[in-house]
Order: sequence, then structure tokens, then C-alpha cells
Amino acid sequence: MTAHTLNLGSVIELSDEQFYLLCRRNPDLRFERSANGDLIIMSPTGGETSKSNSELNADLVFWNRKIKLGYVFDSNGGFVLPNGAIRSPDLSWVRKERWDALNMEQREKFPPICPDFVVELMSPTDVLKVVQAKMVEYIENGARLGWLINPEKKQVEVYQPDQDAQPEKELLESPKTLSGRDVLPGFELNLGFMWE
Repeated sequence: MTAHTLNLGSVIELSDEQFYLLCRRNPDLRFERSANGDLIIMSPTGGETSKSNSELNADLVFWNRKIKLGYVFDSNGGFVLPNGAIRSPDLSWVRKERWDALNMEQREKFPPICPDFVVELMSPTDVLKVVQAKMVEYIENGARLGWLINPEKKQVEVYQPDQDAQPEKELLESPKTLSGRDVLPGFELNLGFMWE
């Protein structure tokens, strides 16, 4: 997906509420907001990326329906991170007790919470360094596990906080499966369809 960044600088500062209303009034556009207030406008994904996103979502949803430990969110869900950024991971999951602690108004808008688990799926127009920076941002803001899936290179970068809560990255070449580790107990994603 192609992204364009508008540096609003000292021109305007959008509150969370104003950003929410901007998104609601422009439903055909997809927005994110960086921690420093830049407005990021993203185009829709292509067919192959959308198809792969759906496959990933389905696997996580089916696991979650059995285990009932949390809630799954698709790429349309925006989250207000502790650093002020508003991000929309391609796929995310939040533990039940953390989600249930939010009030209804917080849940209906952009929830002020960083997901426990995030996935970003590289599309042909994504810039790797930009997506890697988002993954680091998720971990620094509380995510416990993140996967950056790069179908073109047949690679997955696995992100987790180390003991000092700093992001730790592991590079996997054409993995057949990915484990949810202790964050998503018992979840194993089969990636065979991704590398075919």
C-alpha cells in the first residue's frame, strides 16, 4: 500500500477526538497518526495482500474462539498507543482482561491500548524500514509479540521485548509455521500458503 505522510508540524494539532472524526468523515481513506502528530494517509491494499490478510485473520479468529483468552482485530481497527500514535496493525489481538478494563466509549472509538500481539504484512509498495520502525514502536509501547511477514523475501521478523523491554528481533527464513509462544498459548500459524 502506498502511504503519504503530511507533516502537520505547528500548523495544526489533532486531538484524539478530532482524528477520530476525521477518519469517520472520510471512510474511503485509511489514516494513522505518528507519535509526533504526522498524518499518514494509506491507500487500500492490493488483492494478494488482502487475501493473505484474510487467511491470517481466519486462523487467529478460529484459535481465539476455542481458547477465549482475548479479542482479534483486523486492519480497520485503530489503537491509541501510550506514545500518542494511532496505529492500525494488519492483525492484532488484545488479552480479554485488558480489553474488558476499557469503558464502552473507549472501545467504540480508537481504544487507548497497545495490542498484546500485532502482525504487519508487507505489501509490494511498503518500505521495509518504515514497517520495521512500526514494529519497534509496538514493542516499545507494550506489545508482547509481533510478526512482520514479508512474502516477497519469504521472511518473517519476530519481535518481542527483551528483559529491559527493548525490542528484540529474530529473522526467520521461509518458516513453515510460527508459534504464538507464551503470548498466544497453543496458537501455531501455518505459513505454507504464504510461500507457495
